[in-house]
Amino acid sequence: MTHAPAPAPTLLRSFDRSLPMGLLRAREAAMRLFRAHLAHHDLTEQRWRVLRALSAAAGPAVGDGGGNGGGPALDVGDVAERTFLLGPSLSRILGDLEARGLVDRTVDADDQRRSLLSLTDAGRDLVAAVAPESEAIYEAIERRFGAERLGGLLADLRDLETALADVSPIPTTPTNRRTTP
Repeated sequence: MTHAPAPAPTLLRSFDRSLPMGLLRAREAAMRLFRAHLAHHDLTEQRWRVLRALSAAAGPAVGDGGGNGGGPALDVGDVAERTFLLGPSLSRILGDLEARGLVDRTVDADDQRRSLLSLTDAGRDLVAAVAPESEAIYEAIERRFGAERLGGLLADLRDLETALADVSPIPTTPTNRRTTP
């Protein structure tokens, strides 16, 4: 009995050219600049993402129309989607932000199953306190990298996100794993 030769292994692209790794490296380089600033305000990156998402629902912010007020309430699911936080993590973070008096959670009058989130006055005050230093960090990034290049990079990232939005993951082929009887 003749066996067909095994297909040649597909080589991976170099680690430096891995898109997910490149995005992670760039994220870490940027977040390194923000972490100490957030910690000074007793905020983790995840807590800040929630506050920032609720703030952005309000309307224009410094430079980009991103919002910096209390604004309309957001559904918990919308916050999870905007912040890329999983349900259990978001639940824990919301408990903390509510305990600190920064976020208010109410039940939707039209749908008792929905929780709506909004910033409290203290939450808006904290966002306002964080904003100037955060903007100074952005200005430092723009001086170093270039405001035009940063704008182009953000546009390219949005384009990449849009281009990949409806791409289905490539199905994987089962591997020969030993199974225990």
